[in-house]
Amino acid sequence: MRIAVLNGPNLNLLGVREPSVYGATTLAEVEAQLTDLGRELGVDVECVQSNGEGALVDIVHGLRGRAHGAIVNAGAYSHTSLALRDALVGCELPFVEVHITNIYAREPERRHSMLAQSAIGVVVGLGTQGYGLALRGLVLALNARGVKT
Repeated sequence: MRIAVLNGPNLNLLGVREPSVYGATTLAEVEAQLTDLGRELGVDVECVQSNGEGALVDIVHGLRGRAHGAIVNAGAYSHTSLALRDALVGCELPFVEVHITNIYAREPERRHSMLAQSAIGVVVGLGTQGYGLALRGLVLALNARGVKT
């Protein structure tokens, strides 16, 4: 089983950008933890980050037929991007949406996700540990659909 981890704008700054909000863990550390967890679960994990909406859409298109599912932290694009949602749905890529912070306790413009209604599940507010929870949940959901590790 192959799982893609897609990170959107500014997530390359994890550990540096507003550590009081997003924590001190870097994106490289998150990716290493997910790779290790993937090995433990018997799945291949492929991580990618882009600050561009179009680039993320192109990445999703490239995953069609290559990945069984995805973990998506689209950053600010979560709240605005019909294009990214349409790519995930159009490529029939099951996904779990992740947010490091509790978006429902933040500014009003962050309290709505364009992706959530199409996601298998959403993990919010649990810091970078949410990625690991999302990976475990996605693998269980894909196994229940008949995809084997």
